[in-house]
Amino acid sequence: MGQGQKAVPTVEQFVGIDVAKDWLDVAVHPRGTAWRAENSEAGLTTLVRKLARLKPAIVVCEATGGYQTDLLVALGTAAIPAAAVNPRQVRDFARALGTLAKTDRLDAATIAHFAQAAAIQPQALAPAAARELEALVTRRRQVVQMKVAEQQRRDRALPVVRRRIERVLATLQAELDDLDNELTTRLQASPLWREKEELLKSVPGVGPALTVTLLAELPELGQLSRKQIAALVGVAPLSRDSGTRHGRRTCWGGRATVRTALYMPTLVAVRHNPRLRLFYERLLAAGKAKKVALTACMRKLLTILNAMLKYQQPWSLHHA
Repeated sequence: MGQGQKAVPTVEQFVGIDVAKDWLDVAVHPRGTAWRAENSEAGLTTLVRKLARLKPAIVVCEATGGYQTDLLVALGTAAIPAAAVNPRQVRDFARALGTLAKTDRLDAATIAHFAQAAAIQPQALAPAAARELEALVTRRRQVVQMKVAEQQRRDRALPVVRRRIERVLATLQAELDDLDNELTTRLQASPLWREKEELLKSVPGVGPALTVTLLAELPELGQLSRKQIAALVGVAPLSRDSGTRHGRRTCWGGRATVRTALYMPTLVAVRHNPRLRLFYERLLAAGKAKKVALTACMRKLLTILNAMLKYQQPWSLHHA
């Protein structure tokens, strides 16, 4: 560059992809270029190479139909920032722009424009192995639910039925034990997961069930700010002003499965984790209801775990 010449600022590129079963319509904003790729292994390989050269700020698609999964995994494996968004948000954005026509190419362009306007942040995208881990965690949760249901039936059943329920419970417990062994084996087989697991389990009160759930269902842990991760899980108090009600703040939305997994470890932590116990007691002394205080402790535990993974530091008292 010659003396006295000013550097031309690089314009960030935002990519929107309209995903269908057989095709991927791609648009780049604000450049305005567009093309179509096959939604196949070969098509994804070519697309990822092209996007890697483009170096977009983010690639965004809609979370719909499940067809986006392979795309997101391919992008995540290539370390290309990407996210899936709610289709309703994109439709609302298109209406606000007055875009009434609807084609796959126009949809891709709208998604790309939305990615820039809404400042969409990349999501931590799990590889194929993490998808299998998530499937196992989901199955474990289903088996636990079935076991609880059978236990409730057993308590009310006549003796002639109770022994049959006991046989079903024994089968469910065997399946649960097998799932736990499979999950533990998979965690130990992955150096990355093993490192994260060891960090998480260094916190008093955090056991295998929560660790597995966090690794499988909250891959963003360690990637976001404390406020973002709390909002993502649904333990951040949000305003719900409506009509004559003002000033109320409640926790809602987010990932219910992660909140459920956080509940019991938080109960343990407020008894055995010195810092969280003091935090819980201070909230009760300030007049907070037990449920409110416990939710605050869940949020605090989550933000501690988030910071530990972000900075790769094991548990210590200063984290609380």
